[in-house]
Amino acid sequence: MDFSIFYNLPTFSTLFSEINADMGNAQIWLIIVVACLMLTIHGVAVLAIAGAFHSLDQHMQSKRIYGANFLSYFIAILLIVASHLGEIVAWAYLCVALKVFPTNPQTFYFAGEMYTTVGYGSYSLSESWRILPIIISFSGIFAVSMSGAAMYSMMGTLLGHPNQKNQSNRDAVTD
Repeated sequence: MDFSIFYNLPTFSTLFSEINADMGNAQIWLIIVVACLMLTIHGVAVLAIAGAFHSLDQHMQSKRIYGANFLSYFIAILLIVASHLGEIVAWAYLCVALKVFPTNPQTFYFAGEMYTTVGYGSYSLSESWRILPIIISFSGIFAVSMSGAAMYSMMGTLLGHPNQKNQSNRDAVTD
């Protein structure tokens, strides 16, 4: 194998400065900071939702209230979905403020498709905004990953509980 092709590769510093010069848009750094803030806020929100679920679940288990924890799980799912929709709206508002697209509906569809990484539409971005879909997609991927991990943890808690009938039988045996 000929390894000489690797000798002509640019350094990371050179590549980064070329990409930065190609973008020619200082606002992109604002978008990167906003993406980091949004991920942080999303992570805290998901931790709060999962923490509330686990606290409520422990309380219901100690009171021997069975079945209500499934309702709290579905409420947690709705809250997590609402947080994702809120982030899509936040991306849309940011793109509207930066005048990435001429119309608001087009901006909202773009933000939603990039966040969910669907990529269905064909959007013509100016050269200075070519990196925007990558940033929005990465924020969506990581936000969905955090949400998935929290929902997996909550579902594991639900599935780890003995059902009401088995619990009643165990209580009768131990008395």
